[in-house]
Amino acid sequence: KERKKTDESEILEESPCGRWQKRREEVNQRNVPGIDNAYLAMDTEEGVEVVWNEVMFSERKNFKLQEEKVKAVFDNLIQLEHVNIVKFHKYWADVKENRARVIFITEYMSSGSLKQFLKKTKKNHKTMNEKAWKRWCTQILSALSYLHSCEPAIIHGNLTCDTIFIQHNGLIKIGSVAPDTINNHVKTCREEQKSLHFFAPEYAAVANVTTAVDIYSFGMCALEMAVLEIQSNGESSYVSQEAINNAIQSLEDPLQREFIQKCLEVDPSKRPTARELLFHQALFEVPLLKLLAAHCILGQIQMLRKQNGIYPLTAFGVPCPQQPQQEAVKSPIVPPSVKTPTPEPAELETRKVRNGLI
Repeated sequence: KERKKTDESEILEESPCGRWQKRREEVNQRNVPGIDNAYLAMDTEEGVEVVWNEVMFSERKNFKLQEEKVKAVFDNLIQLEHVNIVKFHKYWADVKENRARVIFITEYMSSGSLKQFLKKTKKNHKTMNEKAWKRWCTQILSALSYLHSCEPAIIHGNLTCDTIFIQHNGLIKIGSVAPDTINNHVKTCREEQKSLHFFAPEYAAVANVTTAVDIYSFGMCALEMAVLEIQSNGESSYVSQEAINNAIQSLEDPLQREFIQKCLEVDPSKRPTARELLFHQALFEVPLLKLLAAHCILGQIQMLRKQNGIYPLTAFGVPCPQQPQQEAVKSPIVPPSVKTPTPEPAELETRKVRNGLI
């Protein structure tokens, strides 16, 4: 065992800058689905573990044709900063005579995927707690809203419960997007039967998909989070439409059922946006008294600034009224007192003589 641990911690490779050190230990998680290999690595500057991901291109010429596009995609991914998105740190290309590969470093999620968590929960519970379900949905939608509001919009493209990670404190992080540039050259998890039901019907039929495909995938994740598991078809692991419909009908809360059905609309134009879903009644409910107060406030405001975030109430931020400036009361000017020196006794006597007092 000690020897095995030593072998796993062995340094196999270093990044060109020397900051990232690749270990022998492989990582099962896929922060970006479609990668060929993932290893545990060490960030020598921060002293934390990260994931060393490798994407192999079949031929060097294939990479050369796509090089600029690949760089543009990864440059955008590195710029992403959101609490609910797995962080991209660095990438570089390694081009040899007979092969080419892209290596990129991502945040290491040690606590595992949401899929693994749901399997553990199913052993003791039939359904997921409603508060936890709402909290998870809100965090995922916050991340999707952030991606979709970028210019140009970033489509995740492979959102499943396997690519969503949960930390021990309940924080949700979605694995970053799987760029089409990569998927065209490597085997992706879309080929696996067990994940096909997460992809929108138009995914294979339309060349240019929209952000609506992420909403469909999110809807399927929300359904699986609610029922803990959608029954598959035996050994093939294929999830049928009938199994999906049965899972939806098993939900007791009509709002939850409607929420998921909106996401799973066959027509992509009928699916709501991530931001609209954040304000759906299934997730966002305002007490009546607060609602009346909000209407009173909104009646006095002409424009509201849009704010995408975890907490939808931040969209109703009202500027604080300016306090009237009080004029400073000027104190009366008191002339400085002039002190005269006290006369000596001899000098005082002289003055009295001069004044005829003596």
